[in-house]
Amino acid sequence: MGFLGALMEHGFLQRAVATGLLASVACGVVGSYIVARRITYVAGGIAHCLLAGLGIARYLQVVQGWEWLHPLYGALAVALLTAVVIGWVSLHWTEREDTVISALWAVGMATGVLFIARTPGYSQDLMSYLFGNILMVSPAELWLIALLDLVVISLALVWYNQLTAVCFDPQFARLRGLRVEALYILLLCLTALTVVVLVTAVGLVLVIALLALPAAAAGRLSRSLWQMMLGAAALTALCSVGGIAASYSTDLPSGATTILLAAAGYLAAVAVGYIRDRYVRQH
Repeated sequence: MGFLGALMEHGFLQRAVATGLLASVACGVVGSYIVARRITYVAGGIAHCLLAGLGIARYLQVVQGWEWLHPLYGALAVALLTAVVIGWVSLHWTEREDTVISALWAVGMATGVLFIARTPGYSQDLMSYLFGNILMVSPAELWLIALLDLVVISLALVWYNQLTAVCFDPQFARLRGLRVEALYILLLCLTALTVVVLVTAVGLVLVIALLALPAAAAGRLSRSLWQMMLGAAALTALCSVGGIAASYSTDLPSGATTILLAAAGYLAAVAVGYIRDRYVRQH
């Protein structure tokens, strides 16, 4: 009740809750695709390469005087490039896929740290992208997340059958004449866009958790991809708002609280799925 009272009074709490609800849409849709395709590790690799784009863009902004270059522009460019590289490797160089992703992960982080270290007057602003602060979301960032939701929903509606086929049975999709490679790259670029936009609000660590855990939990209890998306979006919203409320009441970090709630939701879904499957086998 104390949280509800504060929510009615404080704008920053209202924006935080709105962020969690808006982020749940993109996380539910994109997270379901990457969990169904079993490429959550690819999403993690793309996400960790963002630091290279952030660091390089900030360096050029401060040292070279490119004041127009926002760090997120660099993050988006590096994320999309990483998505294309990982997609190409996954399709044409499968036996080395894990090595390349690990290398990109490490090189991206290291490059970002080096450029940050060489930037005069460096503050902690860039490191905030790693952990985020959902309580400090601005109205402009809320509009950006809403725009992301519009893009994600539009692409999901237009390419639903094609992306579903690519996620569950790419060989069958190829036999049906679908451009599996192009659709897979599209999915990875959509993942990269989602990570870049949401990292401004909730941070890198929480983005990865919200993309993977709610969708994995919903997948245990769903019979179709669209049901999985709805369940993942609902669980993401519940964990986000619950994490904000719990952290406000206990004075704990909201991001860490949200991740633990998502993990608890996944474990609960696994337990329910196991009990359901055992009951079906026995009857």
